Amino acid sequence: MKKIFCLLLLSSLSVLAQKTAPPAPYGALPSPQQVQWQQLEYYMFIHFGPNTFTNKEWGHGDEDPKVFNPTHLDARQWARTAKAAGMKAIIITAKHHDGFCLWPSKFSKHTVRESAWKNGQGDVLRELSNACKEYGLKFGVYLSPWDRNHPAYGTPEYNQIFANTLDEVLSSYGDVFEQWFDGANGEGPNGKRQEYDWNLFRGVVYKHQPKAIIFSDIGPGCRWMGNESGIAGETNWSTLNTDGFGMGSAAPSTQVLNTGNENGKYWIPAEVDVSIRPGWFYSPDTDDRVKTLTHLMKIYHSSVGRNGNLLLNVPVSREGLIHPNDSTRLMEFRKTVDESFKTNLAIGKTVTTSAFRGNDNQFAASNLVDGKYDSYWTTDDAVRQASFVVDLGKSTEINRVVLQEYIPLGQRVKSFKIEAWNGKQFETIDQQTTIGYKRILAFPTLKTAKVRVTILEANACPVLSAVGIYKAPELLSNPEIARNKQGLVTITSEVADPVIRYTTDGTEPTLASARYTTPFTYAKGGTIKAKAFIKNGAESSETIPATFDMAPEKWSVVGEESGRNSANRAIDSNPGTIWQTARQEGSKKHPHELVINLGESLTLKGFTYTPRQDGQTGGTIYQYSFYVSENGSDWKPVFENSAFANIKNNPVKQEVPFSAPQKARFIKLVALSSVNENENWASAAEVGVLLR
Repeated sequence: MKKIFCLLLLSSLSVLAQKTAPPAPYGALPSPQQVQWQQLEYYMFIHFGPNTFTNKEWGHGDEDPKVFNPTHLDARQWARTAKAAGMKAIIITAKHHDGFCLWPSKFSKHTVRESAWKNGQGDVLRELSNACKEYGLKFGVYLSPWDRNHPAYGTPEYNQIFANTLDEVLSSYGDVFEQWFDGANGEGPNGKRQEYDWNLFRGVVYKHQPKAIIFSDIGPGCRWMGNESGIAGETNWSTLNTDGFGMGSAAPSTQVLNTGNENGKYWIPAEVDVSIRPGWFYSPDTDDRVKTLTHLMKIYHSSVGRNGNLLLNVPVSREGLIHPNDSTRLMEFRKTVDESFKTNLAIGKTVTTSAFRGNDNQFAASNLVDGKYDSYWTTDDAVRQASFVVDLGKSTEINRVVLQEYIPLGQRVKSFKIEAWNGKQFETIDQQTTIGYKRILAFPTLKTAKVRVTILEANACPVLSAVGIYKAPELLSNPEIARNKQGLVTITSEVADPVIRYTTDGTEPTLASARYTTPFTYAKGGTIKAKAFIKNGAESSETIPATFDMAPEKWSVVGEESGRNSANRAIDSNPGTIWQTARQEGSKKHPHELVINLGESLTLKGFTYTPRQDGQTGGTIYQYSFYVSENGSDWKPVFENSAFANIKNNPVKQEVPFSAPQKARFIKLVALSSVNENENWASAAEVGVLLR
């Protein structure tokens, strides 16, 4: 009997010895805290302070602290709203650039202690940290080292004062999951700037909160995404090279921050910060400008859906409450996200693969649909291209695919594609680059029985923990039509659900019109109309028209007048950029000239002028003259001392026809006056020509 037992034992040990080893970790790796942070996915930012009451984005530090007086402050309402919105944490601006502290700091005289709120006896951080504990939310703090109020700012003593301030906060309010550092560094009350001691500051954080994630341009816990629009790069590596870089102006370029570095030295994933309103602090002027549901869904797909965490700012009102308009939109957003990803159609389905590691079932493709993050599909080390097919069992409507890499072993995938079975063959739905912790692919609804995912390139054998296939509620948004300087037209929607149809002959788009799938060339100008359809055409958007002049691909500015913004911005086919002449004291006054070389001789029937489209009127041209030339030296006047009638009240694109066609290689627009009295500068979003 003993002999049989020993044989069985040896046999078992032999099987265990032959068990396939998991893949070795690849590249920079996340800490356990960074993995847990990434799994939060979505949480709330709160900007709150004197700026809430002064209607400023950046306070000057000279405001009377008594202006801070939220009459009905209720941090429990903030936490309750965040919890109901599906958020996992709250980060608050404990101290912004104005230096005002939302707690009674011993190291400042510009705090809630000096405010009118609760007769100086209040502590916002205490109330919020307690509320977060009550509602099961993590608590985080933003403290800006820039201080436009503290008299020591700009002196050697200030760094220790700020370190003491950090020490005070991080040791007094319980666990802090994230410390948010802003790299802004401007002048203090004495006109001096501070050279920040970041090593000192980070040391204080780790002393009191060793598990905290530190946010900054360069981490080390997580990084800024390079914009405040909520848009992560379509390529987004969680790794970044930061040696030799610093904070603020010393940070890597915004493009690098947006995409990370492939094979970067450090694991510093992206946090995407964006506000639910146009500004970061509450303003009654923006009560009706809360982002739409479709805009928030676009942000979700381009943040959480592109390997980032979403930090959504919800500013607290002057009463000390989250405004009903914001909370209503948050609940709509939560409902739509939940409905979109409620039912994973892939769970429990049959998954077949071209390869799996050692033919060992512990790495089989079935792990992708078991609902567990810590199990995964992977291949042998030498196999970096592989595919798997999810069989849904029957033809099913789908419009979302979610992929996740098992990031404790590193980020590996460089490119992949997803395909749907059309009954005869697989057709490509989408092809993208990185995956990371989570990648969401959204597309118009289609019916298929099988979905194939192919890893096209990977830096090491791919390791994927999950695949999700969903049918999300279809959302409708108006299409947006844009054209670049080269004449390439793109038509987009805030969400990926609609099928977009368009025409170029002036007719109304229908389901039978051309379907937009890829950018197309439209250089000569004319009118494009587009319309979005969902639910097989049962619902449609407005018809959106866009009229274009000739594409300025060959154009250049001649003898550019020096100014604040390059004159090339007036011919870049982007109405969001502005050419603007210099405004400082002693700068050239009217008239201002903009001379453009069209690159070839053309027969013109008119010209166009688009004033700035940012809601401002500064520099908008009122009186003008317009000239044409064949050689750039001899000028023929077409209009002299003319005016753009009512342009101040109606700042739209001005189309000015000529009385007779004019042949020209050069054009010159001369600004004679602005719509604003005593204003001696000029601006333009775009200048164009109309062809015969």
